[in-house]
Amino acid sequence: KAMLLLKKKRYQEQLLDKTENQISNLERMVQDIEFTQIEMKVIEGLKIGNECLNKMHQVMSIEEVERIIGETQDAVEYQRQIDELLAGSLTEEDEDAILEELNAITQEQLELPEVPSEPLPEKIPEVSPIKNRPKPELVAAS
Repeated sequence: KAMLLLKKKRYQEQLLDKTENQISNLERMVQDIEFTQIEMKVIEGLKIGNECLNKMHQVMSIEEVERIIGETQDAVEYQRQIDELLAGSLTEEDEDAILEELNAITQEQLELPEVPSEPLPEKIPEVSPIKNRPKPELVAAS
């Protein structure tokens, strides 16, 4: 009877080991499935991102980007020139050109209008004050 109980005990231990192995295999399989689902979501995200990039590339060509960059650089250069002029930092060439223009203007014979010889009146006639009218009140619309 003791032998039979030992055999039964050994059989149940083997059955428990097999069951534990199967449970362990199932847990591993569940983890693999969850990881595969995460991988699938990542791949789907990459696929969507790639499609978006392709659409953006279709909308914006390299030539368009280069044109925009060129226009931006031209605008920045133009603004820098304006800033320099406003700051008063003229180049030597600019100053020479300004001096030449000033000399040309001062060399010209300007015809000025004749100055009147009559004396100015001493007293300015008073202007009648304007009557102040009350301002109408503004009413908020409801």
